[in-house]
Amino acid sequence: MNAQELLQEISDYCRQTGLAESTFGRRAVNDGKLASRLRHGGRITTETLDRIRAFMLSNKNVTGRPAVIERSQDTKPTTPVAPRLTAPSPSIAPAGATISATAAGAPDPQRNFRFFDNRQKYLLFVNTCGEKWTVANRVSLELANLHPRPPALRVFDAGVGDGTVLLRTMRAMHDRFPHTPFYVVGKEISLEDVRIALAKMSDRFCEHPATVLVLTNLAYADAPWLAVKSLSAASSMAWHEAALTGSSAHQFEQQITDLMPFFAQNWKAGVSPKTGNPVYERPVVLVIYREDHKFLLDPIIPKPGGTQANYDLVIASQPYRARASLDFKAKRVVAPLAKALGPGGRLIGIHSHGNDPGMEIIQKVWPDDNPFIHDRHQIMKAVKHELGPAGRDLNFNAYADNRSLFRYDMHTLPSEISESSSIGTSTLFAAWNAAIYVAQVEDHRVAEAAADGRYLDATREVLRKHGALWFFDESYVISRRRE
Repeated sequence: MNAQELLQEISDYCRQTGLAESTFGRRAVNDGKLASRLRHGGRITTETLDRIRAFMLSNKNVTGRPAVIERSQDTKPTTPVAPRLTAPSPSIAPAGATISATAAGAPDPQRNFRFFDNRQKYLLFVNTCGEKWTVANRVSLELANLHPRPPALRVFDAGVGDGTVLLRTMRAMHDRFPHTPFYVVGKEISLEDVRIALAKMSDRFCEHPATVLVLTNLAYADAPWLAVKSLSAASSMAWHEAALTGSSAHQFEQQITDLMPFFAQNWKAGVSPKTGNPVYERPVVLVIYREDHKFLLDPIIPKPGGTQANYDLVIASQPYRARASLDFKAKRVVAPLAKALGPGGRLIGIHSHGNDPGMEIIQKVWPDDNPFIHDRHQIMKAVKHELGPAGRDLNFNAYADNRSLFRYDMHTLPSEISESSSIGTSTLFAAWNAAIYVAQVEDHRVAEAAADGRYLDATREVLRKHGALWFFDESYVISRRRE
């Protein structure tokens, strides 16, 4: 039996029983990422195959429950990780139990779930490390090279995440272009990230009222144009305009909060049975602007049926998983974003680089691990090849290391890490979490390392060696020639 045949059996079993694939993997062989690893070329032993077959034979009538899948910011196409059940996991149903979750009136477990990418790791990383601030500062440097043309400065964020990078970039935009209308489009598939990001945006409409903010869950190939190629997807698109009234950030925040039921109803994600990547259930576009500036903003407010891209700035911060294939990064992510640049537009790409104390921690636990398999030079070469003649008017700027690489640190007090003091457990946990988050280590490997406590020893040793913890990101710029 090959992997595709086994995957088909697992997929059929999950549909029949109402189990999520990650739940199946966890119950069958204690590996919630079994199916996604098989899709990406992973292999299993004959013993594991026997356990999978035995589980399916002995639990033909098991009933699944909706699972909460977790997701990573940098991520924009990701592999789902092991789920947390929204309620305590039921024991395996007896042979006579045939009532499924769908038959009982509950949502289909393969649909309508809340989508995360390891929320705890992500939020702890964001709040204990300065990557978002540092990335926003690096992106803001590109504003000096922009020459926006009427009617607006156009920006596309290829992964809004919690909104910190976009928020700080918009502040810098206002500082440099205080009287220029802004057209800002953000792509994000995570409902929780959209909620957090929108909660930060009310002040932007107050300080810079000539702003059109668009959020969408479309794929990279479609999001810059706010249009889908599939007729069936286009017919199901949820397009919503929210014209904010009033003049204070408090009033805007209340109206943005009132949009949350719209998100709960429409911003739903699933997992592709072919790739294991997150996909939307229905395409959604939300357009927000101030009602009292509608006359001024009318030329840039997008309309259903597609709109022009021609972006002055595209932010691609951690838009792909480090371990994704080079073809995926170039073809599915960066190339479509480069096509969306207008004359004089600039795409800044940022991803983790490694060769830092964070990577030292990882390699003390897993000596042969190196998730950062493609550098900026390889990605730019692959993108240039993918674009072909369409890339003739683009400049590919990899820059030297002293300009491309930049560092961000974990926040610590001077007294927290020193040779004379003991390092607190919370500091060790925060440092370990940051290291495994940046290196995108799978949960099952993290669990194995945590079982014997060696991860804390490795983390403590690296912190004492350097007196701090920091990481390196690398950046590159693709720009379109000005007319």
